Amino acid sequence: MASPFSSSTSAASLRMNPMCLETQLDHLKLQKMFMCSSSQMIVRFPKCSLKLYMVPCNQIYGRSCTRSSAVGSSSEIRGKHDEGRASSSVFGPNNFRSSNNDLEEQLEELFNEVKTMIKLGKNDDAVDLLQANYEAVKEQVDSGAQGIEEAAILDVIALGYMALGDLKTVGFLMDVLNKIVNELNDEELLLDSILMHMGSMYSKLEKVESSICFYRRSLQIMEKKYGTRSSLLCTPLMGMAKVQGTSRKSDEAIKTYQRVIEILESSRGGETEDMIAPLCSLGNLLIKEGRNSDAEYTFNRVLNIYTRSYGEKDGRVGMAMYSLAQVKCAIGQVNEAIDLYKSAIQILKDSKHTELDDGILEKMRIDLAELLHVVGRGEEGRALLEECFLISEKLKGKENPSSVPHLVNLATSYSRSKNFAEAERLLRISLQIMMKTVPPDDPSITFPMLNLAVTLYNLHRDEEAERLALDALSIREKAFGKESLPVGEALDCLVSIQTRLEKDDSELLELLKRVLKIQEKAFGHDSEEVMETLKKTVHYLDKMGMKNEKYPLQKKLSILRNKHKQMAKY
Repeated sequence: MASPFSSSTSAASLRMNPMCLETQLDHLKLQKMFMCSSSQMIVRFPKCSLKLYMVPCNQIYGRSCTRSSAVGSSSEIRGKHDEGRASSSVFGPNNFRSSNNDLEEQLEELFNEVKTMIKLGKNDDAVDLLQANYEAVKEQVDSGAQGIEEAAILDVIALGYMALGDLKTVGFLMDVLNKIVNELNDEELLLDSILMHMGSMYSKLEKVESSICFYRRSLQIMEKKYGTRSSLLCTPLMGMAKVQGTSRKSDEAIKTYQRVIEILESSRGGETEDMIAPLCSLGNLLIKEGRNSDAEYTFNRVLNIYTRSYGEKDGRVGMAMYSLAQVKCAIGQVNEAIDLYKSAIQILKDSKHTELDDGILEKMRIDLAELLHVVGRGEEGRALLEECFLISEKLKGKENPSSVPHLVNLATSYSRSKNFAEAERLLRISLQIMMKTVPPDDPSITFPMLNLAVTLYNLHRDEEAERLALDALSIREKAFGKESLPVGEALDCLVSIQTRLEKDDSELLELLKRVLKIQEKAFGHDSEEVMETLKKTVHYLDKMGMKNEKYPLQKKLSILRNKHKQMAKY
């Protein structure tokens, strides 16, 4: 459910709420002013951890390296190290070749050492250690040794740079590693694990096809080793399903998740906690694809597993209830959804599973508040929004920017109740807080600013509303670009205000065309947002007598109306 309420100050997921010209725009409202709470964040579950069959060493390399993780035009990672101070954690000519067991132990210890350094904030030391090992393995590769040992060490070095967040270096290392593994036979020990890690890292690099390709090869090797029903297949399958799901290959992802579930059911039983991760991932994807009945069944299984494992009052049960509440809401079972939201919030508060100001608990309150407003129980919803505000104010102090989203949400609530005067008061407080804490051209200031413009519009103070909308538009154009979604939202608001101010029709039409272009790019040519803006555009074309431009858009509008009418019936 799209929510006008917000839980943070990011502009990443702004959407425009179309405003109806045919009703003279008497109830203008903006749908999402900060980051909305409508994203499908479902149950927290234990993350699948890849077992590192081959990771690095118990000897610590000193701090004498010159830090450099840049990838140069010479296509190698540059850096120097004092060989006299390098310990045996660096793979050199004397200790490079070893048995598989020794290599695994050394690699695991090296990787653990890198992780420890990063955890302690010693990123420079971690880079030095990885750099020294890269130089050692590069010497071997350049001399013609390009076997499984070199691949395993490069894999671990890449994992280390991934942990440091240095994606540029990871990308370079993947290119080197790719050339080696492509020449290796599938029978090589450790290769399945290396390929699995490469699939994961290519996913982080957003190279979808490469990611899936390496996951598949890893899977094929493991199937030959362990059979097609082994639970060891679940890790590469889960990784591949995640990539498929994020790359619009939803049908494939669903089948992959279902295969994981079938394997776990046959090998470990259908009620083990191992089922949680694939069930939650599958449920999220089913919601995204609009298969809400299937998602309901999936999350009911999650709830039952957690309840049997930990009892009815455990925080994980509360998170599962939250997921199920979202599904119930999606299929129209509003009362059941409200009860589940309330139970989930109460369980989490009582179980001490989350802190009072935890983002997930806040999101639950906001989602429930929105739902209560939708069903006409605005006072109950407002009480939850006030609770969010008071918690934020108590923990972070008055006039802290973190309280602004909550003030904006409360203002939205009062606007729904037609109490625009109270909404104006709250929004002016929000704007003052932001003006004190961020530069005047900071885009975060535009969220209360644009909401205030909407409220002033509803109070028929159009000139001031227009000034605020123009200021917000100017800031957003500089911050996000003239064809960005936040700019489209500001334009949509400005068109509504200037319509009532009877500004020049041709100028308004140009603004609407900009909005339409932004919406088509962001939401698709067949979206409801586009349909609403088309209505307004056709209205102005008709008013200005531009028949040649009007007819094709009117035809498209008719098609979209029929489509959305059929969707509503369905």
